[in-house]
Amino acid sequence: MKKNRRTIQIIILLGVVLLGGYAIGNALFSSNDSLPQKGDTPPDFALLGLDGKTHRLADYKGKALIINFWGTFCPGCVYETPDLQRQYAKHKDKPFEIVGINLGEDEFTVNNFVKQYDVSYTILFDNNRNVERKYGLRSYPTTFFVRPDGTIMDIFVGPMTEKDIDERVTELLQS
Repeated sequence: MKKNRRTIQIIILLGVVLLGGYAIGNALFSSNDSLPQKGDTPPDFALLGLDGKTHRLADYKGKALIINFWGTFCPGCVYETPDLQRQYAKHKDKPFEIVGINLGEDEFTVNNFVKQYDVSYTILFDNNRNVERKYGLRSYPTTFFVRPDGTIMDIFVGPMTEKDIDERVTELLQS
């Protein structure tokens, strides 16, 4: 009986090692060809906003657009929110929009955050995180800068300073 138990344990261990190796190899060496890159058109979305309306990517056609994936749980997201808001206020008279896509938090939490930071740009909810997956997010915050022609100019992973945002918005508005 002990000999069979030992054989079964070894088989299970080998199975775990093989599965783990496969998972790690797949994560490290998988191709990101289907994920959006600079020059691509960002994946479409239809998400409910804090305003109660459904917003689609097509609603922003012809405008310089920032798509910022964020959460109140993310220190970098909290850090960059006032800078995004200042840029939004600075350029609100131009064909420019910021869309903040929240990553699965409840309306109460998001609404309190928006009030606390006096955010006036559009906030959307990605409750099932389908859009997050389409955009291939691996870290938060992640921000996509989309030209008025609908192509991705830049992708910034991590918290931005106001200077980072301003430089990219200036370039977006000139394109």
